[in-house]
Amino acid sequence: MAEGIGARLRSARERSRLTILQAAEKLHVDPDILEALEAENFAALGAQVYVKGHLRHYAELVGESTEALFDLYSQGARIPQPDLTRIPKAPPADPGRFVAPAVIVIIGFAVAGTVWWVLSLSHQQWSAVAPRPVPVTVQADVPVQREVLPAAQPVRLALAGAGAKAPPVAQGSIAVVLTYSADSWTEVYDATGRRLLYGLSTAHAMRKLEGVPPLSVMLGDAGDVSIEVGGHAASISRFVRADHTARFLIAADGRALAAPRKNGG
Repeated sequence: MAEGIGARLRSARERSRLTILQAAEKLHVDPDILEALEAENFAALGAQVYVKGHLRHYAELVGESTEALFDLYSQGARIPQPDLTRIPKAPPADPGRFVAPAVIVIIGFAVAGTVWWVLSLSHQQWSAVAPRPVPVTVQADVPVQREVLPAAQPVRLALAGAGAKAPPVAQGSIAVVLTYSADSWTEVYDATGRRLLYGLSTAHAMRKLEGVPPLSVMLGDAGDVSIEVGGHAASISRFVRADHTARFLIAADGRALAAPRKNGG
């Protein structure tokens, strides 16, 4: 009986003298993903495009045939669809539950109108009985001092017109644009360890990222990805490996630099 996908991946990994943790570190993924592949638990990996992406990278790492695994996956693996018949339906709305709020709103308006009418009536009565002003006589020989107020200074208003510039990139950060001509797995982290991008980007997609340099970048299909930093193209061809992957750093000045080796990987 022919081996399944999980058994072939497990045998190839053992021939490569790799543990699950070592393989996951080389692929920059969580060990749970590789365990799901070897257990053929494809439903835990999401859509088929993600399953195939993980299958391809794992097969290339352990020296297994990608085409053979894809054929096996197409023949037997299927991602279960949700059973829409078991989704509970919301109970019908009870018209009576809206009556109480409506009554409260009407009472609130009535109380507000009554208060306004009382205040308005009190104001009118106060105006009717208010005493008239008493004229004051000023002696002619007593000069009246007039205070001269300084001229008001003009106030300048900052208006955001149509020609206003867009806010710049935050200080200490760089802006990077990744453009894809085909599907490619991508992982990007900034110098603070913040994950800016993680997952499979499809063809014709464009990702705009911003982070603290240097940015750590890993591409699954580097030949299908172009990178711009500050409007200038970054050359990454010298970092592309035989398996089409690439791992490098993007410095603050936009240059692509070699990433430090990690545990011999």
